[in-house]
Amino acid sequence: MLPQQMLLLAHDARRDRLDVASTLVRGPLLRAAAVAELALRGSLRAAGGWVERVAGARPGDPFLAAVLDAVPHDRPRRWLDVVDEDWHRAEDAVLDQLAAAGTLRTRRSRTWNLFPVRHAVLAEPARAQALRDRVRDTVLGGHDPAGLPIGDAVLALLAADGGVASTFDVREQHRHRDAFRAVAHRVESRLPGLREGTLYALAARRAAAS
Repeated sequence: MLPQQMLLLAHDARRDRLDVASTLVRGPLLRAAAVAELALRGSLRAAGGWVERVAGARPGDPFLAAVLDAVPHDRPRRWLDVVDEDWHRAEDAVLDQLAAAGTLRTRRSRTWNLFPVRHAVLAEPARAQALRDRVRDTVLGGHDPAGLPIGDAVLALLAADGGVASTFDVREQHRHRDAFRAVAHRVESRLPGLREGTLYALAARRAAAS
């Protein structure tokens, strides 16, 4: 699923830890990935610049279910509000899922004996690298955007907008800016409103930390 894949993309394989550059915004990125997953499944849909819940079964995945519950059955919400709500719980929730599945193992420590840090070590780095290669190829492979798998396009756009340096560095984003714009258009045409709401959420997290 997209949230779990998003977190794997944020793993820095060279240092065997989560990407430092995206630390501040990883929560909103994971929630945005969950919103995209729910929208692609038909549980959420765009409604005049807002997002509304569609009647149907609640997903069995607890993280997806929690994100879906942020949208009441009878009241649309702004994309920003859904992406930003409980952002601080998202990373631990998805890490717990990946640890339970045996995809990675985690341990906790403190930086300078003050700040809590949760480390993540992959059980199968090659699988995460294959995912990263696939998502990178979505942008860098010269493909027709119309034919791109929408899930991979979402992951590529979130990684770029979130500054996930373990997937795309700044120079790549500048060098291939036309390809990134094409991917953004592909996502926005399928999930209108999601990117704008996500960008506002990312900006809010960065501003709060400055």
